[in-house]
Amino acid sequence: MAVLSWPTALHFFRMNKKRQVVVLALYLSVLFSLYLVPLGMYSPCIKEAGTLGPAPTLIGHRGAPMLAPENTLMSFEKAVESGGGGLETDVTIYDGVPFLMHDSTLRRTTNVAEVFPNRTQLDAAMFTWAEIQQLNAGSWFLLRDPFGTASSLSETDRSQAQNQSVPSLAQFLEVAAASGKLVLFDLRRPPYGHPYRRSYINTTLQVIQAHINSSQVLWLPSEDRALVSGLDPALQQTSGLKASIQELKDDGISRLNLHYSTMSQQQIKLQSVNISTNLYVISQPWLHALAWCAGARSVTTNSVHILSSINQPLFLMQTPEEYTLMWILTDFVSAFLIFAIFTFHWRERGLPFVSGSRHTNDNGPYSKFRTLSDVWSISSVNVRPDLRSSPSSPSGPHLPTITEE
Repeated sequence: MAVLSWPTALHFFRMNKKRQVVVLALYLSVLFSLYLVPLGMYSPCIKEAGTLGPAPTLIGHRGAPMLAPENTLMSFEKAVESGGGGLETDVTIYDGVPFLMHDSTLRRTTNVAEVFPNRTQLDAAMFTWAEIQQLNAGSWFLLRDPFGTASSLSETDRSQAQNQSVPSLAQFLEVAAASGKLVLFDLRRPPYGHPYRRSYINTTLQVIQAHINSSQVLWLPSEDRALVSGLDPALQQTSGLKASIQELKDDGISRLNLHYSTMSQQQIKLQSVNISTNLYVISQPWLHALAWCAGARSVTTNSVHILSSINQPLFLMQTPEEYTLMWILTDFVSAFLIFAIFTFHWRERGLPFVSGSRHTNDNGPYSKFRTLSDVWSISSVNVRPDLRSSPSSPSGPHLPTITEE
């Protein structure tokens, strides 16, 4: 289609300027629209009626990081308000108080450089809870605007975001417990020499059992999984590693937590043995549609407020034939458009349909391409001798007059 469109476009440059601009603009706008159609069709969901499962549960990635500073109480509350079904975070520990922090240091999401300027490179687990409480965990969000959404916040939200602090695991669990949301978190093991390096799992379990129903927790840490399962059987054992179905069953895994690039038909097989899948991090509607159609039970997302408003997968089709028919019709429309433009131009300028014909419109713009060789190639012509050019003529040479016999 692109090859045929270039000759069409070139013909427009020989038209009247006003008409050229109008027709060319119309033609290109329609043509480009056809070319850009695939950009809005990332997620063809081909499902027969009745086979599409429920929408994946939305798990807020560190809360709602587009609406509030990540890993703060405000962020988790925004995720709940936006319709999230779960909350995801990262947990570390120092002096017996597990707290929320994704990075290994505090530099990116707190003002540690102002409060403890000589400890900015120190591991987050090497700060006491009393020191952590001195830090501001929200001002960076308004300053750096990681998702370009800070300007859309209300003055009330901006003021609240400005004054966020690092929450403890207990505070986080209370938000989830009050709203009945799932909890998914990764647990960072303290570095060597840390006072809780060996007991951090038991300490974390104690906080969980004191603040939330264990059945709401997707337990992701793989270390000492058998021990954890024995201490609290109600936890939903979740693995971030792909393994055989038998291995997953032997480990008591009820859910996989995998990157969205791993989504495949194998998820259907896992569902048959009661193992569901959570995919991360999915924030675009088209990618959410793919996860939905692939049978994902839940997805971790930065955009709970956007995905929660989607009622069905984008570009949902009942059969593969519908998808094929759509592209066939698109090709026909494109071909018809090109043919119509050629036909319009031929009729406007008298350009013959037969290639190589000498019939041209003398009044049209193509007449200027005729050469003298076309004139002298006419058969049976005579030039009157008395009108031939003479070198001695005072008025200079005369153009020959051509007469037919």
